[in-house]
Amino acid sequence: MKLPKIALRLKTLPSNTGIYKFYDKVGNILYVGKAKNIKKRVSSYFRSNHKNFKTNLLVKQIFKIENIIVETEMDALLLENNLIKKLKPKYNVLLKDDKTYPWICIIRNPRPKIFLTRKINNKSGEYFGPYMSGKKVRVLIQMIKELYPFFNHDLIHLLKIKDEENEIKMFDNNIKSIKSFIRGNFKKTIKQFKQEMLELSSKREYEKAQKIKEKLDIVSSYQAKSTIVSSKITNTDVFTVFSDENYSYVNFMRVSHGSIIGSYTTEIKKKLNESDKKILEIAIIELRKRFNSISNEILIPFKINLSLKLKCTVPVLGDKKKLIQLSLKNAKSYRIERLKQIKITNPEKHLIRITSKLKKDLRMSEDPVHIECFDNSNIQGSNPTASCVVFKNLKPKKSEYRHFKIKSVTGADDYKSMEEVVYRRYKDLIKRNGLLPQLIVIDGGKGQLSSAIKSLRVLGLDKKITIIAIAKRLEEIFFPKDPIPLYLDKKSETLKIIQQIRNEAHRFAISLHRKIRNKNSIKSTLDEISGVGPKTKIKLLNKFKSLKRIREASEKDIIELLGNKMGKIIFEKFIK
Repeated sequence: MKLPKIALRLKTLPSNTGIYKFYDKVGNILYVGKAKNIKKRVSSYFRSNHKNFKTNLLVKQIFKIENIIVETEMDALLLENNLIKKLKPKYNVLLKDDKTYPWICIIRNPRPKIFLTRKINNKSGEYFGPYMSGKKVRVLIQMIKELYPFFNHDLIHLLKIKDEENEIKMFDNNIKSIKSFIRGNFKKTIKQFKQEMLELSSKREYEKAQKIKEKLDIVSSYQAKSTIVSSKITNTDVFTVFSDENYSYVNFMRVSHGSIIGSYTTEIKKKLNESDKKILEIAIIELRKRFNSISNEILIPFKINLSLKLKCTVPVLGDKKKLIQLSLKNAKSYRIERLKQIKITNPEKHLIRITSKLKKDLRMSEDPVHIECFDNSNIQGSNPTASCVVFKNLKPKKSEYRHFKIKSVTGADDYKSMEEVVYRRYKDLIKRNGLLPQLIVIDGGKGQLSSAIKSLRVLGLDKKITIIAIAKRLEEIFFPKDPIPLYLDKKSETLKIIQQIRNEAHRFAISLHRKIRNKNSIKSTLDEISGVGPKTKIKLLNKFKSLKRIREASEKDIIELLGNKMGKIIFEKFIK
């Protein structure tokens, strides 16, 4: 499928929260925007003509789209603000006042202080933020002062000099709780406030209780600090790598003066099954050179060997760790976009890649182009049924789906039912010279798998077809004669495909069971009443919806619906 570059990009954009950047043909930045859903927001620019002349002009110039994924809408807003200030895009409104966001500063010595500031000096204290609302920050600081009185400047002058040591000790004992509170961990505080509110209410001190409730509301609406900006991270490069069998995806983030100013991901073709460590070492040198980076520190996910004189940090906790996680998230997102593009532009290549992975993960001798999956369905032991769904080239072939009513089994016996349905399916295929699958998937555990193998053995197919079972509880994959199941990564493409096929088989099996059950529900003691035919039953069910409601109906209601003669017969023999 041949699509214009922009059209293809729109189809593969992520649905995550983040920012997007528009560029023209020569690489000039046109616009920076934020979005809760990047794909929806960016696509909206290209759906119709806009009333705004400038917007139409902007869309006509867009040649390239870039995006950066973040965790929250607050992060997106802050990042958008930082990038607009840094890049000064042509179509963005530039804030003339160069607004900065408020921070909370804590100074330990000579006396503990806490206050709001818009200027950062790392030498003078510890900073938390930034925050979107100065009002909320002021309320938060007031709450902290009330919870931890040694911050209250009104009390400091009452303290004697000899008590200064105790004051500092008190600060040290509570600093972890204070930091936790500022970062948004309010469990202890909320519990305390609720207890106070209940006590005040029981004493009928409702005005004081209301003030506590107002504090609770503020705590509930308060947002913790952003991962996008940190006062302690200045002029730093962030590198992460994510790999599959054939390619590695390296993300590079630039952090300048505590703000992310850019993100770039590159795709690297593996030649000799190189390790992530080796690829990252090469990529760091190349990308720093390409983007003229002069930062003295880099953040990396694991230790590497670089000949460059750089401070290499492998973060374990805190803001730097969050930046690593964010970078890795963008690398993974880029990979998903590239795979979507391949699927659209070259579906054959996509199919080859997926089937090859299935073949490798499931220990097969040939590509699973034709897959069939079986599932049993019975509710409370009644109406046992089974289904067989067929997938060819990883797409459902619904015309070849088959339903089975279990004939040889009485009650709920999944093992015997599976044995019967597998035998019937492939006996019929052999008889008709039909094409056999390369892979059979059984919805169940070891027992269902063993039952299916019995039938294949009888038909002489047990060594010709790969067969596996997937158990729902832990998504274990069982193989014949192997007591140890295979556990695939939850994000594995192989596992997702098997789950998709299994879920489709389950849906199809349930659909038949419901039809049978609904049909049987119409059969009742009504059938035993002479003169009551299908039309009468349909009238009753259409009117009253269920047998229970029919039994609860009055004689008058029945007669009005069916007439005097039939109404009295139904009422006397079925209801009365």
